[in-house]
Amino acid sequence: MIVEPRVGVRTIAHEIRFALLLMAAWDLIVVILFQIFHQEWMEQPSLPVSLIGSALALFMGFRNNSAYARWWEARTLWGAITNNCRSFGRQAGTLLGDRHDLMYAIAAYPHALRMALGTDLDCSDDIKRLLPAHMQEAIARYRNKPNAILYQIGLGVAEEVRKKNIDGAVHGQIDRILSDIANAQGGLERIRNTPLPVQFSALPRILVNVFCLVLPLSMVQTLEWITPLGSSLVGMLFLALDKSASDLQTPFASTPHSLPMATMARTIEIDVLQPTGDETAPPLEAKGGIQK
Repeated sequence: MIVEPRVGVRTIAHEIRFALLLMAAWDLIVVILFQIFHQEWMEQPSLPVSLIGSALALFMGFRNNSAYARWWEARTLWGAITNNCRSFGRQAGTLLGDRHDLMYAIAAYPHALRMALGTDLDCSDDIKRLLPAHMQEAIARYRNKPNAILYQIGLGVAEEVRKKNIDGAVHGQIDRILSDIANAQGGLERIRNTPLPVQFSALPRILVNVFCLVLPLSMVQTLEWITPLGSSLVGMLFLALDKSASDLQTPFASTPHSLPMATMARTIEIDVLQPTGDETAPPLEAKGGIQK
């Protein structure tokens, strides 16, 4: 996630640079054909393009809002996981009588979750570092590792309840925390498994490219030799909007715009394990204005 505005502007400009260069080259070709070779077919009225541009801006605005809603919902669900992991760690250390193995298991859970959500993330080292050995063996055959960790934690809680004859109301309170974590995980998996409809993902990019192709044809009669400048500035806005929405609609991808899942997982790990007195890994700092 980009945490510095200047880095964000620089990143967007870097991502659309090739499309912008191609558009500027096309604008230059249009100007040369019109100014030097006097191609009459290029004398197109500007009103249709203006109307199309206005409609496209409204369409892309709705698409950007939909993409940001996905990104923000994913961030909200990660916030719920953070709070509930902290709560479970506290109760594992107090109500269950210093069950450090369960505290380490819940600290490993967000690392397993971000590996399950991401397409090319490998967090196996963090999981091996934190998850107790007997739980690593128990979850090896499971496809959904984060859910398997929650199941093993639930077994550990039930064992402690029976052993210490803990009140059922306390057991229910702890189990509700685990259920809330599972519900948040289900929401994150729904976002990952349900992409935006093609009308909001592929179609806007096609329309933006077509608009950038016809844009200089409506400008060249008025702007003449400075058409590449005017057309490129307008086209750059649409390209930036399209790229921003494309990045936000995939909040778990390995891009500068994705959620800082590694940072959130490390924060949970530190907050849960510090009460044990054991040495914890340092927090992750932003590098180059980007929080991973």
